[in-house]
Amino acid sequence: MASSRQRSAASKRAPFMMYDVCIIGSGAGGSPIAYELSNAGYRVVVLEKGKYYKEDDFSKDELAVSRREKFTPLLKDEQHVINDRSGDGKISRYVGSEYNWSFWNGSMVGGSSNLMSGYFHRMKPDDFRLKSVYGAIEGANIVDWPIGYEDLEAYYEKVERIIGVSGLVKKHAFLEPRSSGNFPHARLEVSGVTKWFDAACGSLGFESFCTPRAILSEDALGRKACSYSNFCGSYGCATGAKGSARAALLQRCSAEIIPEAFVYKLQSDADTITKAYYYDKELNSHAITAKIFVVAAQAIESARLLLNSKNKYFPKGMANNNDQVGKNLIFSAGGSGQGRFRFETLTKERQDELMQRGVFFNRSLQEWYEYEEEGKRLKGGTIDFLFEHANIISRAKKEFYNEEGRLIWGRELQEKIHNSLTASRVLRFEVFNDWLPTQHCFVSVDDTLKDKFHMPVGVINLWGHPHDIKVGEHLAQKAVGILQKMGASEISYSISSSPPPNLVAGGCRFGNDPKTSVLDKNCKAHALKNLYVSDASFMPTGGSVPYTWTIYANAFRVADEIRKTLTQTLHTRQI
Repeated sequence: MASSRQRSAASKRAPFMMYDVCIIGSGAGGSPIAYELSNAGYRVVVLEKGKYYKEDDFSKDELAVSRREKFTPLLKDEQHVINDRSGDGKISRYVGSEYNWSFWNGSMVGGSSNLMSGYFHRMKPDDFRLKSVYGAIEGANIVDWPIGYEDLEAYYEKVERIIGVSGLVKKHAFLEPRSSGNFPHARLEVSGVTKWFDAACGSLGFESFCTPRAILSEDALGRKACSYSNFCGSYGCATGAKGSARAALLQRCSAEIIPEAFVYKLQSDADTITKAYYYDKELNSHAITAKIFVVAAQAIESARLLLNSKNKYFPKGMANNNDQVGKNLIFSAGGSGQGRFRFETLTKERQDELMQRGVFFNRSLQEWYEYEEEGKRLKGGTIDFLFEHANIISRAKKEFYNEEGRLIWGRELQEKIHNSLTASRVLRFEVFNDWLPTQHCFVSVDDTLKDKFHMPVGVINLWGHPHDIKVGEHLAQKAVGILQKMGASEISYSISSSPPPNLVAGGCRFGNDPKTSVLDKNCKAHALKNLYVSDASFMPTGGSVPYTWTIYANAFRVADEIRKTLTQTLHTRQI
């Protein structure tokens, strides 16, 4: 338990203030609400557990990211417990700090959007009605969304303009309906190797297209253009070109942002949240009072906060009298693969194209977003192609063994690293397909283990449906065929149920039935008048694309709904 000194510190705060909106978490799910409502004149406060970094704080320090975990909490202070369920039903318990298994992915103002690669794909209309279109799958809790693509389309377009999306729209079989003809910003510069890729796809009868990116190709929106450092994923952007929630929204709004503020409990009466309690970096406790509370702390942590906020009205956790909080956790299924291009197989012209520095690859395929197998329609997914990350540490580590699997060192290792970096290059692919929600994948809280804030840590109960692997394998083999056609060697891939911590959703799914969902279609809790959850927690299924664009779009939609509520409240009081 926190000490009396910590709890009494709340009385030493600044004078009492009632906010219109209190937002817990500052990533893609919370920042659009802060941006819209604060700029509309409402009093908005954002509580963020992490620090407030800005462009000047971001460098290409490989050690800081690869060895020091600069942007994520230390596992000895904050961790999760992982219960991994095997195919035969056996559950193995792993304590994160003991096994160095982390599910953190960017604890700072703007959240993990600071560290994203910015691959932006919209969900398709059929993603919103997965059960109706493709049918039930045994062992999966598939449901249709309570809203459709048409409800989000205008907000997808809004994200393009406000966050800043660069690309080039090309019509293909699974291109979603668009209200705008093209992206607002021209595509980013790409490598000459994309010509090889497009030619290979064309010869195979596939439709490749330019990957949309939430990265500015020119100075715009008060931010600088991309510097083509090739350090996007896992790194903050030093120019502000990347459309992070911090750079695109929080630095351009009037919300009050309180960093290093860990919200540990929500207080309520029978149907209304009354306060949010948080610890500052000295572990002093403070309370925030507001008319509306928005939880957007990331799917796992949002569920953990609600489960830890028990009281006599909600003895199982806030908004959890129906036992649905934390349930139906999903990740992005799929995996990745790669192939290497070596100088000895290339002309001088192609060698020069291969070694162009900085410019992106930016090619995607959605050829198999839906496909048939044995006469049945199956939901497929997306394949993004990209060059190997420029991080020299991760690239060098891959060269520690020779072809026989023997560890090497000295001059042999030196020459192998030099050759791999200067006379070859790796082209990777990433597969995104649906992680089907099941009863075995969910968030709970631990009975005994607590973090540095003296709060029960989250438990991540893992299990991936076998259907996910089947679809991922189908897509990966298609990608391998393209690499082979391009002339790559050393081709490999891995499709598994290993969950990516940067692509997590569910846990507070929205729906029309209060018995089977936590939130209504506007992401307001069924059980509480003034509680919204706007991060990826709301998603009942995730589509076969990265989630960030959809999280942004839905959060802008929720902001409009909250504004209506605040306007109605003000109008009622005036009457």
